[in-house]
Amino acid sequence: MSKTQPKPPVNPLLQQKPADLAGIVIVVVVVLAIIAAVGVDYWRKHSKVEVTTSGQPEPAVITGPGTNGKGVTVGKAGAKSHIDLYLDFRCPHCADFEEESGPTIDKLVQDGTATLTYWPLAFVSPDDSPRLANAFAAAAANGKALSYADGMYGDFSKAWTTDQLIDLGKQLGIDDQKFEAAVNDNSYQGWLDSIAQAANDRKVEGTPTVFVNDKMLSGDQLTPEGLEKAVGATS
Repeated sequence: MSKTQPKPPVNPLLQQKPADLAGIVIVVVVVLAIIAAVGVDYWRKHSKVEVTTSGQPEPAVITGPGTNGKGVTVGKAGAKSHIDLYLDFRCPHCADFEEESGPTIDKLVQDGTATLTYWPLAFVSPDDSPRLANAFAAAAANGKALSYADGMYGDFSKAWTTDQLIDLGKQLGIDDQKFEAAVNDNSYQGWLDSIAQAANDRKVEGTPTVFVNDKMLSGDQLTPEGLEKAVGATS
């Protein structure tokens, strides 16, 4: 009988189980995802503020921020129609609405067809929404309501830190210590609370919500065509 041949030595590295390799792959993927997330967050908080103007004149602020329960109204006094826009500056649906229908609203305001009242709310982010709404109010007090709102929505992916909000104001020509102090100190928080109460009284349950001459528009009317038709029907 032949003798049994001794088995060659086993390399433990070659005996690694497939499950172990899968675990390593998962760990690597998770680490890469964390690194990517950290990088994106850093970019959102530190990316440069850039403003591209439309070339249109800034509409006059008819009613500025600070009046209890009253939104910020812009446009030409005496316009036959009025648009109320309830929005949240951290609401992605509002950003989509602004991209699609914002130019139409701007045109209606610029040509004197309608005035526009902003009602900044804080439905989406308890930390960020009030901060951005406060900065908007500070900009509106300096006559830059529409362009400041357009600026924030125009770069929605940005974190809009306090420094970025102040920089946006500077690029729009707001360069005074009162504006900076209002942004830093959340000076309009009491006014924003009154806006939230007014929206609640009007049964506003989400953003964007739009009224034309006190009539709430349905979801399928929140388009350029729907807005023009609603304004035309009530003017």
